[in-house]
Amino acid sequence: MIETFSSLGPWSWLILSAVLMGLELLAPGVFLFWLGLAAMIVGGLAFATELSWQAQILMFALAAVAAVPLWRGASQPKLGSNRLNKRGEALIGREFTLDKPIVDGEGRLRVDDTFWRIFGPDAPVGARVQIVKAEGVRLTVAVL
Repeated sequence: MIETFSSLGPWSWLILSAVLMGLELLAPGVFLFWLGLAAMIVGGLAFATELSWQAQILMFALAAVAAVPLWRGASQPKLGSNRLNKRGEALIGREFTLDKPIVDGEGRLRVDDTFWRIFGPDAPVGARVQIVKAEGVRLTVAVL
Protein backbone atom coordinates (compact mmCIF):
# COMPACT_ATOMS: atom_id res chain seq x y z
CA MET A 1 0.00 0.00 0.00
CA ILE A 2 2.88 2.34 0.82
CA GLU A 3 4.33 1.67 -2.65
CA THR A 4 1.04 2.66 -4.27
CA PHE A 5 0.78 5.72 -2.07
CA SER A 6 4.31 6.90 -2.83
CA SER A 7 4.02 6.06 -6.56
CA LEU A 8 1.11 8.49 -6.96
CA GLY A 9 3.13 11.23 -5.31
CA PRO A 10 1.32 14.45 -4.41
CA TRP A 11 -1.74 13.36 -6.40
CA SER A 12 -2.54 10.80 -3.72
CA TRP A 13 -3.27 13.62 -1.26
CA LEU A 14 -5.52 15.42 -3.71
CA ILE A 15 -7.39 12.18 -4.45
CA LEU A 16 -7.77 11.53 -0.71
CA SER A 17 -9.01 15.10 -0.28
CA ALA A 18 -11.64 14.64 -3.01
CA VAL A 19 -12.77 11.33 -1.51
CA LEU A 20 -13.09 12.78 2.00
CA MET A 21 -14.99 15.85 0.80
CA GLY A 22 -17.22 13.62 -1.34
CA LEU A 23 -17.99 11.49 1.71
CA GLU A 24 -18.85 14.69 3.57
CA LEU A 25 -21.59 15.30 1.03
CA LEU A 26 -23.04 11.85 1.71
CA ALA A 27 -22.75 12.05 5.51
CA PRO A 28 -22.78 15.73 6.49
CA GLY A 29 -21.24 16.57 9.80
CA VAL A 30 -18.36 18.86 8.80
CA PHE A 31 -15.81 16.45 10.26
CA LEU A 32 -14.62 14.87 7.03
CA PHE A 33 -14.42 18.29 5.39
CA TRP A 34 -11.58 19.31 7.72
CA LEU A 35 -9.72 16.07 7.09
CA GLY A 36 -10.15 16.65 3.35
CA LEU A 37 -8.85 20.18 3.75
CA ALA A 38 -5.81 18.86 5.64
CA ALA A 39 -5.16 16.38 2.81
CA MET A 40 -5.46 19.20 0.27
CA ILE A 41 -2.94 21.33 2.18
CA VAL A 42 -0.47 18.45 2.33
CA GLY A 43 -1.00 17.78 -1.39
CA GLY A 44 -0.28 21.41 -2.21
CA LEU A 45 2.87 21.38 -0.08
CA ALA A 46 3.96 18.07 -1.61
CA PHE A 47 3.73 19.61 -5.09
CA ALA A 48 5.76 22.64 -3.98
CA THR A 49 8.46 20.76 -2.06
CA GLU A 50 10.11 17.37 -2.15
CA LEU A 51 8.98 15.67 1.07
CA SER A 52 9.31 12.06 2.15
CA TRP A 53 6.08 10.12 2.61
CA GLN A 54 6.74 10.00 6.35
CA ALA A 55 6.93 13.79 6.51
CA GLN A 56 3.76 14.05 4.45
CA ILE A 57 1.84 11.76 6.82
CA LEU A 58 3.16 13.71 9.80
CA MET A 59 2.06 16.99 8.19
CA PHE A 60 -1.39 15.50 7.50
CA ALA A 61 -1.73 14.40 11.12
CA LEU A 62 -0.70 17.84 12.38
CA ALA A 63 -3.05 19.63 9.97
CA ALA A 64 -5.94 17.33 10.95
CA VAL A 65 -5.31 17.87 14.67
CA ALA A 66 -5.01 21.65 14.15
CA ALA A 67 -8.30 21.68 12.25
CA VAL A 68 -10.28 20.44 15.26
CA PRO A 69 -9.88 23.58 17.42
CA LEU A 70 -10.37 25.76 14.34
CA TRP A 71 -13.61 23.91 13.58
CA ARG A 72 -14.83 24.17 17.16
CA GLY A 73 -14.03 27.88 17.28
CA ALA A 74 -15.82 28.54 14.01
CA SER A 75 -18.85 26.42 14.89
CA GLN A 76 -19.46 27.84 18.37
CA PRO A 77 -22.07 30.60 18.40
CA LYS A 78 -20.85 34.05 19.30
CA LEU A 79 -21.61 35.18 22.83
CA GLY A 80 -25.14 36.52 23.05
CA SER A 81 -26.12 35.52 19.51
CA ASN A 82 -28.17 32.46 20.50
CA ARG A 83 -31.34 33.45 22.29
CA LEU A 84 -33.32 30.30 21.66
CA ASN A 85 -33.48 29.29 25.32
CA LYS A 86 -33.07 32.79 26.73
CA ARG A 87 -36.58 34.16 26.35
CA GLY A 88 -36.07 36.82 29.01
CA GLU A 89 -33.14 38.36 27.16
CA ALA A 90 -35.26 38.59 24.03
CA LEU A 91 -37.68 40.82 25.95
CA ILE A 92 -35.08 43.44 26.91
CA GLY A 93 -36.06 46.81 25.49
CA ARG A 94 -39.72 45.93 24.91
CA GLU A 95 -42.42 48.10 26.48
CA PHE A 96 -45.62 46.88 28.14
CA THR A 97 -48.63 48.24 29.99
CA LEU A 98 -49.12 46.84 33.49
CA ASP A 99 -52.31 44.90 34.09
CA LYS A 100 -51.34 44.35 37.74
CA PRO A 101 -49.57 46.94 39.93
CA ILE A 102 -45.97 46.72 41.13
CA VAL A 103 -46.17 46.76 44.94
CA ASP A 104 -43.13 46.82 47.22
CA GLY A 105 -40.88 46.48 44.17
CA GLU A 106 -42.44 43.26 42.91
CA GLY A 107 -45.23 42.43 40.48
CA ARG A 108 -46.39 40.20 37.68
CA LEU A 109 -46.53 40.93 33.96
CA ARG A 110 -48.26 38.98 31.23
CA VAL A 111 -46.23 38.76 28.03
CA ASP A 112 -48.09 36.94 25.28
CA ASP A 113 -49.11 33.65 26.96
CA THR A 114 -46.61 33.73 29.85
CA PHE A 115 -46.58 35.44 33.23
CA TRP A 116 -43.26 36.88 34.38
CA ARG A 117 -42.17 38.08 37.83
CA ILE A 118 -41.08 41.66 37.50
CA PHE A 119 -39.09 43.86 39.81
CA GLY A 120 -38.82 47.62 39.77
CA PRO A 121 -40.24 50.80 41.27
CA ASP A 122 -43.84 50.74 42.49
CA ALA A 123 -46.30 51.53 39.71
CA PRO A 124 -50.08 51.43 39.31
CA VAL A 125 -52.15 49.41 36.84
CA GLY A 126 -51.93 50.98 33.37
CA ALA A 127 -48.40 52.32 33.80
CA ARG A 128 -45.99 51.81 30.89
CA VAL A 129 -42.85 49.85 31.73
CA GLN A 130 -39.79 48.81 29.77
CA ILE A 131 -37.80 45.61 30.38
CA VAL A 132 -34.22 46.63 31.21
CA LYS A 133 -32.71 43.40 32.60
CA ALA A 134 -33.39 39.67 32.56
CA GLU A 135 -32.00 37.16 35.06
CA GLY A 136 -33.48 33.73 34.49
CA VAL A 137 -37.22 34.15 35.13
CA ARG A 138 -36.86 37.56 36.80
CA LEU A 139 -37.37 40.69 34.75
CA THR A 140 -36.33 44.13 35.95
CA VAL A 141 -38.44 47.00 34.62
CA ALA A 142 -38.22 50.77 34.47
CA VAL A 143 -41.36 52.89 34.61
CA LEU A 144 -41.72 55.15 31.57
